[in-house]
Amino acid sequence: MNDSKNTLGDALHRFFTDYLPKQRAFSPHTLQSYRDSLKFLLQFVAAKQTGPCQLDVEHLTVDRVTEFLQDLEEGRKNQVSTRNVRLSAIHSFFRFLGAYHPDHLAQAQRILNLPFKRTETREIEHLDFAEIKAVLQGIDQSANGGRRDFVLLSLMFNTGARVSEIVGIQACDLRLSPPPSVLLRGKGRKERVCPLWPETARLLQEHLEAQEICPHEKRGVFLNQRDGRLSRFGIRWILNKHIQRAGADSATLNGKRLHPHSMRHSTAIHLLRAGVDLSTIANWLGHTSVNTTNKYLSLDLDAKREALAKVEPLLPQKQRTRGWRDEKDLIKWLESL
Repeated sequence: MNDSKNTLGDALHRFFTDYLPKQRAFSPHTLQSYRDSLKFLLQFVAAKQTGPCQLDVEHLTVDRVTEFLQDLEEGRKNQVSTRNVRLSAIHSFFRFLGAYHPDHLAQAQRILNLPFKRTETREIEHLDFAEIKAVLQGIDQSANGGRRDFVLLSLMFNTGARVSEIVGIQACDLRLSPPPSVLLRGKGRKERVCPLWPETARLLQEHLEAQEICPHEKRGVFLNQRDGRLSRFGIRWILNKHIQRAGADSATLNGKRLHPHSMRHSTAIHLLRAGVDLSTIANWLGHTSVNTTNKYLSLDLDAKREALAKVEPLLPQKQRTRGWRDEKDLIKWLESL
């Protein structure tokens, strides 16, 4: 076994056991994302050249990494944003590799020069208040899991929490006596306390009693049929199921690209329309900067209509336009672009 093979294995081991968790203090979610990105890269390169155990640093060339990024979009049908996330993890590893193994610095610099792609800015889909009511009212609370789903979606709308935060809620994180609140653990191990409406607190209290969960227990609040914690994919499936049912009576739900994060956007819009200032909304959602919260201003279509109604419309005036001296030359120039 040559040194380069030992270098790759040793670098990966130190990267995931020391550098990321201890020196950078990255969260377990970030570690898992980096792990998946590098695992996919190694599997792709190994399939092209040799088995995973025979890979060395020299196999991870710029051409191979570029092919891998293209395969993510064309073969795996990933979005550009996902492609950029994978590249960010690769950049981080090669930045570490170049620092701790200077003999591979030139190769690391070539990988680090691979650029991120610009992503399209898509409209952020959210549910209007009437649509949320339609989804909640459509849940059959007498069916298996129906009561749990009602409490789950009510809490998601109340808090605007990320799915990972909802999944991680334990019974001991809930304070259901006045004033009720819930402790949420967000990105980068940051904790915040979110207030609860009395109605939400009552639902949670009834849910804990029905599930025989002690309020001070370090036990998940939302469980699946096997008494394990609901996963992010489970919550997505639950939300989609009830949105589809509500779509039969609410035509506006049809055609929207909705997912669990849409509930978070819906909470922000609801708070904004209620007159809550942006800094409070940012703290509510756990944003590190108000600039992140500013995007919700562009989503409030009702506010735009109200602003438009206050402005006196201007009638278009006919203006004379100056003609081009040589129309044929202008057309030729335009066609050459």
